Amino acid sequence: MTRLDYNATTTRAERNQHPDPGPRPRATLALTSAATAVALMTYTAPMVTLPEMAADLHTAASAQAWLLNGTPLGLAALLLVAGSLADDYGRRRIFVAGTLALGITTALGGLTTSTWLFTLTRVAQGAASAALLASSLGLLVHAFPTPRGRLHATGVWGAFVSGGIAVGPLLTGALPDWRLGYVILGAAALIVAALSARTLSESRAPRGGRPDLLGATTFGLALVALVAALTLGRDGWLRAPVGLLLAAFVLLMGVFTLVERRSATPMIDLSLLRRPRFLASSAGGLFTGLAVIGLFSFLPALLQRALGLSALDTAWLFLLWSGLSFGVALQARRLAGRIVPRHQLALGFLLHAVGVLAMLGAIGAGSWPRMLPGLVVAGVGSGLLNAALPLLSVESVPPERAAMGSGAQQTFRYIGSCAGVALTIALTTSGGSLAQGANIAIAVSAGLAAVGAVSVAAWK
Repeated sequence: MTRLDYNATTTRAERNQHPDPGPRPRATLALTSAATAVALMTYTAPMVTLPEMAADLHTAASAQAWLLNGTPLGLAALLLVAGSLADDYGRRRIFVAGTLALGITTALGGLTTSTWLFTLTRVAQGAASAALLASSLGLLVHAFPTPRGRLHATGVWGAFVSGGIAVGPLLTGALPDWRLGYVILGAAALIVAALSARTLSESRAPRGGRPDLLGATTFGLALVALVAALTLGRDGWLRAPVGLLLAAFVLLMGVFTLVERRSATPMIDLSLLRRPRFLASSAGGLFTGLAVIGLFSFLPALLQRALGLSALDTAWLFLLWSGLSFGVALQARRLAGRIVPRHQLALGFLLHAVGVLAMLGAIGAGSWPRMLPGLVVAGVGSGLLNAALPLLSVESVPPERAAMGSGAQQTFRYIGSCAGVALTIALTTSGGSLAQGANIAIAVSAGLAAVGAVSVAAWK
């Protein structure tokens, strides 16, 4: 027997002794949902503690957008990259690495002492979250190959997006020190990473050739430039740094397009831009970020400033919206066969618009109870959005590129989030009273949601 034959035989024997158990659907759903919830809790943690954090870190009012936009910057820059790399290198590998990195960077965030150090850890948290969020849907598609199973899995996963959004502010608002929340969330992510490394089964796309690292690099840098420009733009769109960043974005996207056309294994198949479902998924993610996340990311801090609510009181009020979103997303799978995902998205946008318009004047009147009906309606709309977006994202691409499809939709979501947060802060703080600025921001959010409803319904 030759040495080569011996090695091959040994390898087969080792595989027989330690066989891959294959995908474990329930465990995969539990771990990906848990990691997703922790990632979204980390994302929303600063929403109710923004005034306290800004005072502790000596953050100027003009720089507070960075405290909120650090994580979506990392998410937007790396989601599509992470999804593509997960399909090529292994979804389990990218998921575990992302969850581990999230634990470490989140814990470090609680130790920072300056605005820029905290922002850098938030960007790193966003990059880690991108890895686990993009790869998690790829893992679910592998574990649930049937349409019925996939519908159930994406529905539960989407509900945990809402659940993480709900619990994050409540956790940090209930603790005596905002830093303690980051230590707890970091520990939770590390536990999920350890369990995932032992439990999950590996899967990847059956593609030949090398991963598109050049495309991943140019696309990631392009989105960093765009998101940084959107965040800096609130202090003046005609300033030189903003113009240079936008020019860099255009240049890098041109290079990215050339690279993708010549690559044998492109990060994203540009022919997907001719698929109506892919365009609907992308538009749904973009307007969810612009209209929904943009407004509700800053609304808790606005309520504390204008109405004098405590962080915990604001978190409970925020829970009405996010808790309903969780419940509706969890039950929305029952709509399968009755309403297609893009129509569900359109309905979610319209309910958001109706809900936030019902809140007009509440801050000026100094009455938080006046906001309750609007929060209920908007929460239902958010739940419909969070249930439909993951399902549409994996249906809009071939099954073997599920992680890439998820990354694409979520990339647009967090680009919209960065722009939406910057726009909301600019509208509420640019002259006049907070009440007047809040009304303008609410009206703009409703208008953007209406445009989103039309956009996703138009793609047939």
